[in-house]
Amino acid sequence: MEQGKITVKNIAAAVFGVFLVGIGVAFNNCAGFGNDSVGIVYDGIRSIGGMNQAQLGAASNVVNLSLLILLFFIGRHYVSVGTFVYLLPYGFCVDAGNFLYRLLAVSESTGVRVVFSVIGCMLLCLGVAIYITVDIGVDPFTGLVLVLRDLLKKEYRYVKIGFDITMIVIGTILGGKLGLVTLVTAVAVGPLIQFFHGLLKKYWLKR
Repeated sequence: MEQGKITVKNIAAAVFGVFLVGIGVAFNNCAGFGNDSVGIVYDGIRSIGGMNQAQLGAASNVVNLSLLILLFFIGRHYVSVGTFVYLLPYGFCVDAGNFLYRLLAVSESTGVRVVFSVIGCMLLCLGVAIYITVDIGVDPFTGLVLVLRDLLKKEYRYVKIGFDITMIVIGTILGGKLGLVTLVTAVAVGPLIQFFHGLLKKYWLKR
């Protein structure tokens, strides 16, 4: 895939995308119905590292930096400015999501938590789709999925589902919180990202 131009507009879109991803991950974690397939790995690392719940952002930075090193060797063409735009503010965005949840969640009722879980999943998918669309470099997790897609020559949605299931197993073994959101996102996130990407790509090509 031909990489997009490094413009102020594209970088701004990438920053907005990582903000949405960070908020989505935090909302899912705070709602208590389990983490998404990426967040569960962050939560697992947080757990084995003896970190408290408020340190999920720091745990995510450790994971992403490690994956970036791996991606640099096996899929360097997916590493660019956007990859570092993702890494630098990501932990802060997760922390901001934790703050927003505490500010906006009017109660801990099941209904409120379900609403925030749905919002979290949608924001996560939209944020990743924005990153793929502007194409100035993707986050390490998405980069690994794209490398696998290229190797297997399969549609993104199917590779993403298989990858997410693998991450769920690893995250659960590490001690990450498994729940209904984890199972739903395992099968829904890939198709949703591809759907949002299709819509956004039409706009991006016309700009």
